[in-house]
Amino acid sequence: MDINEIAQRAGVSRATVSRYLNDGYVSKEKRLRIGKVIEETGYVPSRSAQQLRNGKTGLVGVIIPKINSQSVSRMVAGITEGLSKNHYEVLLANTNNDPHKEVEYLDLLSKKGRVDGIILIATVFTKQHHRILKNYKRPLVVLGQRYEGYSSIYQDDYNAVYDITRIALKTSLHPAYLGVLNEDVSAGTLRHKGFMDACAQAGVEVPAIAQQIVGFNSDDGFFGAERVLDAKPDVDTFVCASDEIAFGAMMCMREYGRRVPEDVQITGVGDSLLSQIIHPSLSTVHLHYKTGGIKAAEALLSRMSSSNASPVDYEMPYEVYVRNTMRPHDE
Repeated sequence: MDINEIAQRAGVSRATVSRYLNDGYVSKEKRLRIGKVIEETGYVPSRSAQQLRNGKTGLVGVIIPKINSQSVSRMVAGITEGLSKNHYEVLLANTNNDPHKEVEYLDLLSKKGRVDGIILIATVFTKQHHRILKNYKRPLVVLGQRYEGYSSIYQDDYNAVYDITRIALKTSLHPAYLGVLNEDVSAGTLRHKGFMDACAQAGVEVPAIAQQIVGFNSDDGFFGAERVLDAKPDVDTFVCASDEIAFGAMMCMREYGRRVPEDVQITGVGDSLLSQIIHPSLSTVHLHYKTGGIKAAEALLSRMSSSNASPVDYEMPYEVYVRNTMRPHDE
């Protein structure tokens, strides 16, 4: 079965079927006839033939930092939802948090027309990134960080942590922070700054030992909290840069016999699925990761349809959820 047979069975021209398959104008009557023939025959257009006709692959490359991340999975869910409505399929490239691998994928996907566009779920930007992106030819959207000159969809990381810290400080005298490397500007630098600025405004000094830079997983949170407690046993709050880090801190408190929230408050960022299931339920910031993925897909579709499309700069909203890992406080 090919396009000529579809045209013959539907009683239309080959050009009409071609317009139908490429979302061009076709009258309602002819569209119904063509659609009926395609449904009856199970015809699937050849991707290679379509590429020859319109120069499009129908594929979008999505470069992700890791596969086992709830935030990343929510972003990818939004991306695929936004792209599938426009008949695009997604090709995932997992870097395992290797920035060099990320640059390799950027280079690979841009060559030989493998994909029509790229969404980069970014964590860090190295000199290699800046070099390759300076004159990048393929339509690209950055998700998770802000990057000058490209459409960027990102979270309001600074204010998210600033706000939840301000709430925690209403019943805290000795807060501590468990964060990630500053090379990750959004989750590292901005979240840490939000914490420190909230403490400074409240007149609370936080010693360096109570500001631990750890990894993103729960084990990192556990050992980071342990280091703080060993040096500062009077710590009464842990503000964490992610829910996973917060889960590790909660495990550490159980190990040390500290009650949550009576002895130590704990907060996270992300509002992951476990945050409401664990006991006590985790106070956290809900970041709209899936919606961010949808926005990134929309921005890329706009860029792929017109090279003159202006870059989008969109900061996502957030909500602070006060749950049972924080002590009651007066409004």
